[in-house]
Amino acid sequence: MKKFNIRKVLDGLTAASSSSSANAQPGTPRENDVVQETLQSEHFQLCKTVRHGFPYQPSSMAFDPVQKILAIGTQAGALRLFGRAGVECYCQHESNAAVIQLQFLINEGALVSALADDSIHLWNLRQKIPAILHSLKFNRERITYCHLPFQSKWLYIGTERGNIHIVNVESFTLSGYVIMWNKAIELSTKTHPGPVVHISDNPMDEGKLLIGFESGIVVLWDLKSKKADYRYSYDEAIHSVAWHHEGKQFVCSHSDGTLTTWNVRTPAKPVQIITPHGKQPKDGKKPEPCKPILKVEYKTTRAGDPFMVLSGGLSYDTVGRRACLTVMHGKSTAVLEMDYPIVDFLTLCETPYPNDFQEPYAVVVLLEKDLVVIDLGQIGYPIFESPYPLTIHESPVTCCEYFADCPAELIPALYSVGCWQKRQGYSKKEWPISGGNWGQGTLSYPEIIITGHADGSIKFWDASALMLQVLYKLKTAKVFERARGKEEKPNTDIVDEDPFAIQTLSWCPESRMLCVAGVSAHVIVYRFSKQEITTEVVQLLEVRMQCEFSDVDSPDPGGEQTPTLPTPGASSSPQESELPTQPSTGSNSSDGPRDNIPCLQVRSSPLKQSPGYQVELVIQLVWVSGEPPQQITSLAINSSYGLVVFGNSNGLAVVDYLQKTLLFHMGTSELYSPSDPFQRQPRSPRKAKPSGAMCDSNDGSNASEDRCRSPTSDAKDNSFTRSRSSSVTSIDRESREAISSFYYCESFSRKTDSLVSPCLLVGTTHGSVMMVALNLPPAGDQRLQQPVGIASCGTLVKLKGGILTMSLLDATGTLLPPSFEQWYDPNASDEEKEKGRKRRPASPPSSQESQDTHFAILCSEKQAKVVALPSQTRIYKHSITETSFVLRADVVQMAGANCIACFCANGHIMTLSLPSLRPLLDVNYLPLTDMRIARTFCFSNLGQALYLTSPTEIQRITYSQETCDNLQEMLSELFTPVETPEAPNRGFFKGLFGGGAQSLDREDLFGETSAGKASRSLAQHIPGPGNMEGMKGAASGVVGDLARARIALDERGQKLGELEERTAAMMASAESFSKHAHDMMLKYKDKKWYQL
Repeated sequence: MKKFNIRKVLDGLTAASSSSSANAQPGTPRENDVVQETLQSEHFQLCKTVRHGFPYQPSSMAFDPVQKILAIGTQAGALRLFGRAGVECYCQHESNAAVIQLQFLINEGALVSALADDSIHLWNLRQKIPAILHSLKFNRERITYCHLPFQSKWLYIGTERGNIHIVNVESFTLSGYVIMWNKAIELSTKTHPGPVVHISDNPMDEGKLLIGFESGIVVLWDLKSKKADYRYSYDEAIHSVAWHHEGKQFVCSHSDGTLTTWNVRTPAKPVQIITPHGKQPKDGKKPEPCKPILKVEYKTTRAGDPFMVLSGGLSYDTVGRRACLTVMHGKSTAVLEMDYPIVDFLTLCETPYPNDFQEPYAVVVLLEKDLVVIDLGQIGYPIFESPYPLTIHESPVTCCEYFADCPAELIPALYSVGCWQKRQGYSKKEWPISGGNWGQGTLSYPEIIITGHADGSIKFWDASALMLQVLYKLKTAKVFERARGKEEKPNTDIVDEDPFAIQTLSWCPESRMLCVAGVSAHVIVYRFSKQEITTEVVQLLEVRMQCEFSDVDSPDPGGEQTPTLPTPGASSSPQESELPTQPSTGSNSSDGPRDNIPCLQVRSSPLKQSPGYQVELVIQLVWVSGEPPQQITSLAINSSYGLVVFGNSNGLAVVDYLQKTLLFHMGTSELYSPSDPFQRQPRSPRKAKPSGAMCDSNDGSNASEDRCRSPTSDAKDNSFTRSRSSSVTSIDRESREAISSFYYCESFSRKTDSLVSPCLLVGTTHGSVMMVALNLPPAGDQRLQQPVGIASCGTLVKLKGGILTMSLLDATGTLLPPSFEQWYDPNASDEEKEKGRKRRPASPPSSQESQDTHFAILCSEKQAKVVALPSQTRIYKHSITETSFVLRADVVQMAGANCIACFCANGHIMTLSLPSLRPLLDVNYLPLTDMRIARTFCFSNLGQALYLTSPTEIQRITYSQETCDNLQEMLSELFTPVETPEAPNRGFFKGLFGGGAQSLDREDLFGETSAGKASRSLAQHIPGPGNMEGMKGAASGVVGDLARARIALDERGQKLGELEERTAAMMASAESFSKHAHDMMLKYKDKKWYQL
């Protein structure tokens, strides 16, 4: 039976009575009291900053041809607006309903959105954070199509019932003018024409409205006479309609892949019927039907043939063919294949006026997972190079890290090697979506985001000044052989797909050393070089990490296997532990267990490595007696020591990447010293199971979600649960212990130490923190020849929940980061190498044995502790959460001081001061709805954080009050004052004899005086938060005040004019009343009361 430990019980009672308390043991040093903590709650505020990436699940699109702003709506009710490079904006509809259509009020700084919940909204884009001014919710009819004519304030809304309603976009009120479906179609028609799929006015006559019904009926409606002028009927359903700019012809696209061209005045039959992708039979019969043409646009040019652009319409025999956009110009037809299905497309034209030659110059194609802009002005229709960071999801993101305040030379260095990776063949013209202005940010420091992907690629992004731009892409899969076919695929894979996916990474910005771990239990060490090299043989180190027990749930093979010998622990020499640097010949026969086989095959041919990150060493875990290697759960690299350490549920391994040797391999249980109070219950091996180094974590558990699952979520306190149980089987049922965190430092590895020395802090998923001492040979040749000494020093402290992060402060509260080596080019000359190889000076040695000079900061899924070193006494403790668990914790620098930032599974974001662990911020921000958020959430210095809010988008947030205060200045502006182009000249003869564009007084036609009021039950008006009442709190700072005042003046100008007119009328009325009163007074002045 396990020995009862009174000290542990007392610790638990202390934790229960006070969530944050100093250890009050007599004689404990209290140096922590002299640390002046400058961080206060006033330094913290949480808010979203920007969202980067491709809009997830896009559904609609619109373009302002004067402002040159693109808007994209999504199925989740989000709006993304794009201008020039670096000008992006995100906003969200409260209902989260899909955006079915968008309409710009061209050059007005406003946008109308129509949603699947039958609501329409007016967005004000004249402020940096757009807001809704008005909303209108339809109650009885479903919205299917909207149309807002250029320079009109009347919005046409088509419905599923086939009716058309008209909305005043200024007041967002319905007009009494309604076009009913039964009046629009022939009276003799017995069937319903279907929903409205198209509305547009004749480019030359605003009084004529073209209405397309789904069934194939098109009606030209005369708005003044309120009757149909012409009706056009076709057998196939209509998907879209497009006008010729002269208003004499229009084109319809149909469900059988045909295009019909109609003359306005000859409704009997179309003047032309073509099937762009149909095979023309020789006997003159009708072509075979094709897939529906979902959209067509008809654009004219002054100097040449018109353009007809369409999506869909492919032949049915093209099974498996990718989606295509067809561009028909004169006699030529170009079919442009797309990587993803087409959601929508828009043809960009030189003029916003529909009654002029359109002069198309580009086509914006919105795909399900990409945005493509095609240049219509160059031969071959090349695409424009996108300036937006829309390729985050090129391969799914599997991990993410954020580095704020990096060394200044890093971004230029990464850009210089990344510029050679750019594709060729783009259009030479400027990106056509060029509206908006950049923000005037005051916070300018280098920021880098690193994303790891499922295909093994790693992308470095410049994230400075609220922008995002890809710098460099590294493909880690190049190191391995690729299986050419399914029959060649090795059966040693431990994942079914994406064997190269990035699991975790460790990056040292100062030395530029990079270490990545993949899901196939492999680790790759990279150095950064500006010179190209060819590596003849990739350096390979295979590591054999064993389990004492296999997974509890695995089936018993029946006693046919023989136990293997234990792997040497801390006492083993590097020569004994090291495996050959070449791939070993393991057994992989069908009649025996797999042994000594890695999951991936390292390439044997020479590897050409471009400037950038180049492979230094590949480390692979191998199969052991039929058991696959466990996925790597933690990883750390130190350039000053030349060491890489990684851990999983089998234990940890330390590799010297300079000597290319395995230094140290130990099971988790062996890290506990024999006298340690937290040592685990001894276990005896079961029959027919391999024994060796202890394995303590769930086999087969997805390590990419290790940070998301709390091992302590089932038990309120692991230590108490174990101490009460004397049964070995009850312990086995718990999730086995894995290494969860590392931290290199120069501190006191033992209580008796008086001088600092290199150390490694090791944290586990069961809350234990162990100290490992490192004995490094002198620098130079001795470092490359003599072995590095390593010794386990036992447990430092125990916390509830798995260890997430560790750090070290000195006696003044200053952060002591791991030592590093300055970057040098490994392929440069020896002299240049020596100039660059300067190790960062270590902390000054302390000779005062009686005084604690370091504070170890330790944070787990449940609590945080501060331990003084070398005495190893706990001086502060704080219970972060009782009912939930922490997903991510980081020690970050903020406002010249340090704090712990935490993100909990219940959605709370918290910060704690250091070293006293005072709560400074606690905001319920984002409930955990997706494991992706937990896997990618990360904090960085200076109050920055990010996470993947969707598979394609990064959301950046700040928890800094200073950044929140300056956010208005930092954000980009969407609306810029631009003159509207002049209307096209009608010409002398058109002006003399008519035939030019006919204008329409819509106010007289749709206004309340002539059309009356609409039914109140039809739609409900909802004032938005973006009007003047709601905008009072929307903007902050001087710029916000000025913008608010300017918008207020614009919106009140008209009201003031109306008020002035009313005041003048009242004054005239008052004068008239005064005159009449005076005349009455004179008339009855001298009369007695009885004479009245």
